[in-house]
Amino acid sequence: MLISLTVGKVDAGVAVLLTQDKRLIEFPSILLPPNISSGSIVDITVSRNLDSETKSQSAFLALQDSIYSSFGESEPVAPKLSCRNATQTSVVLEWDLIEVATADVISLSLFRNGQKAGNIPRPTTILSTKISGLAVDTEYTFHLVLRTSAGTFSSEKVVVKTHKMTDLSGITVTPGILPSQLKDSLTKAVERIGAKMADTVRIDTTHFVTTEGRGMLWEKAVEMNIPVVRPEWVEGCERGGRIVGVRQYYLDADPRQRQIAQTEVPVQSRPEPARESPLPSPPATNGSSQAIPPTPPAKDISKEEQQSGEEAENDEEEKTAVQDEQKFRIEDQDQQKIALRPAAPESASGAEDGDEKLKEPVDENGGSGSQTPGHSSFQDVAL
Repeated sequence: MLISLTVGKVDAGVAVLLTQDKRLIEFPSILLPPNISSGSIVDITVSRNLDSETKSQSAFLALQDSIYSSFGESEPVAPKLSCRNATQTSVVLEWDLIEVATADVISLSLFRNGQKAGNIPRPTTILSTKISGLAVDTEYTFHLVLRTSAGTFSSEKVVVKTHKMTDLSGITVTPGILPSQLKDSLTKAVERIGAKMADTVRIDTTHFVTTEGRGMLWEKAVEMNIPVVRPEWVEGCERGGRIVGVRQYYLDADPRQRQIAQTEVPVQSRPEPARESPLPSPPATNGSSQAIPPTPPAKDISKEEQQSGEEAENDEEEKTAVQDEQKFRIEDQDQQKIALRPAAPESASGAEDGDEKLKEPVDENGGSGSQTPGHSSFQDVAL
């Protein structure tokens, strides 16, 4: 397609071209032929370049595929956590090499029972950690949280339970410099108690057994704060049936203070002491039929309680005295009534004689009743 254009104005960088229908087109002046000025007419041919278009499109699609294969096919993977070893007070956790694809690692954190325990240093190279200071025979839950520039990923929760004192399966022993015979006996003792042997000092090594404090393994054990003990420590655990302390089995410990653990003797239940029977209450005095209860044992009481107790005792004594006095008065009245009663006749004949005498006529002298010899009346009874 051929187009004729008239040059209207030429500047340093852009030239203004006019079409036949008086439209303006800005055109780079560097593409115009030399010696062009205002009023010149130039012919421009316009056509589509299919070959170049196809090549450009192919190159663009190849670039997209390269970007997708590099950044879109893979993404960060959640870490896989597992328990490597557990003892009475520690747990060793390990995980696979973390995969973050093209993302950047921000942090790798360890959580215990839902709370953050700390960050893992150098998460791209360190693949295990040891947690100490745990409680004996206790269950814990651990999981990892990986934070990257592509998002946050959490591992599955791992439930770990620390061992009992009698469970020796978590012990991992690394032997040091030992005589061959002593090393063989150590290996057999470790197998008998259910523990494990390791040729090198690892993160899950719990005890380093040796008789001499030298060598590369010994230096590494000291650097990792692993207890260095003598072979007698394994024998002590075997005899006691449980894990024993390491203080008396250090290389510089006094052998005389070394104690071999023994099995615990079950505590026998002591017989309960016989309860003392309460003392019998003293008999009632002064005619009282109520028994006085025994006094309770003395207790540590305050002065106010003592005063209140003394007042209560005084009130009870006064009530008892009043009751005794009333009883004495009643008994005196009964005795007086008995004394005032007339004497009963000695026999039935005497009673008949008395009746006959009562029927006799009254004396002229005006006696109110029959008189007995001595002029005494039945009403005059000597008390």
